[in-house]
Amino acid sequence: MLILSFAGVVLFSLVLIRSTDLLTGHLKALARKTALGEFFLTSFLIGLATSLPEISVGITSALEGVPNISLGNVIGSNIANLSIITGVATLISGALTIRKHTTYTTDFVYALFAGIAPVLLLIDGELTRVDGMILLLLYGYYNYALLQNRVKTDGEEDVGFVKNLIHRMNKNHTGKNIKYIFLSLTLIIFSSDMIVRNGEFIASGLGIPVFLIGLFLVAIGTSLPELAFSVRSIKCHEPELFMGNLLGSTVANATFIVGLTALICPIAPVSVSEYLIAIMVFLVIVISFLAFSRSKNKLTRREGLVLIGIYLVFVLLEAYQHFR
Repeated sequence: MLILSFAGVVLFSLVLIRSTDLLTGHLKALARKTALGEFFLTSFLIGLATSLPEISVGITSALEGVPNISLGNVIGSNIANLSIITGVATLISGALTIRKHTTYTTDFVYALFAGIAPVLLLIDGELTRVDGMILLLLYGYYNYALLQNRVKTDGEEDVGFVKNLIHRMNKNHTGKNIKYIFLSLTLIIFSSDMIVRNGEFIASGLGIPVFLIGLFLVAIGTSLPELAFSVRSIKCHEPELFMGNLLGSTVANATFIVGLTALICPIAPVSVSEYLIAIMVFLVIVISFLAFSRSKNKLTRREGLVLIGIYLVFVLLEAYQHFR
């Protein structure tokens, strides 16, 4: 059975890689045909889609009456995306050249605010359904702001922009691209899930402790879609795809997923101090990522190693806090 599990990991890894290639190609084609831009499409569509594992955890934990699991998973996923996923992607694919983009700093501010918004709302000790609605509205505002930026860039009125968008989609036959995008996303999520399941079986068969399985394998496993897409984006020299997915996933995790979870089942009681280390590390990672990306407009392998190092320090601090 262990041999079959190893074979399964290899097989579904190949499916994951091929699906990511398919997604990247059709996403670029859709961006060209609709003139929406790769950053907006990845931030909204791919950022939300690659967060499906976290969405599943959020809904399941809320329905089972333990929504705190979702909050911890979201904070951990955002830290992993901005540190170890980005770091590993740069190590595999090389330096990431980030073209000068006036909105990146603003988008990082949005992502930073979104990342800490759930904790700010937890100051009173509870994330209520009203807080959940606030988070969902923040998610809607973020995507509305991105769309408005596209409207201003094109110099079109809101109504004219929508009409022209529908016209471009019909004229350029985008149906095929949309179908393949959703097909590739389905394959990415499915193959990632199968890799995690086979990995868990291998770890159990080799006698690896359950704690280590959860801390590393599951946490990284739920971020495999982001990792696969990030590696392909960097290799194809498409920083807009990389940045859109990274920031879109961060915002979707902290606002849409936590908001939806709290709407189903309020998160309480929660001690903010339990998440203090995670929030401090998140702030350090965001500031470091922004500083690295603005220095010579690129993210190097050395800087990727620094981000990975920050993540490892975070794991050690959390382990020390729980086992001291």
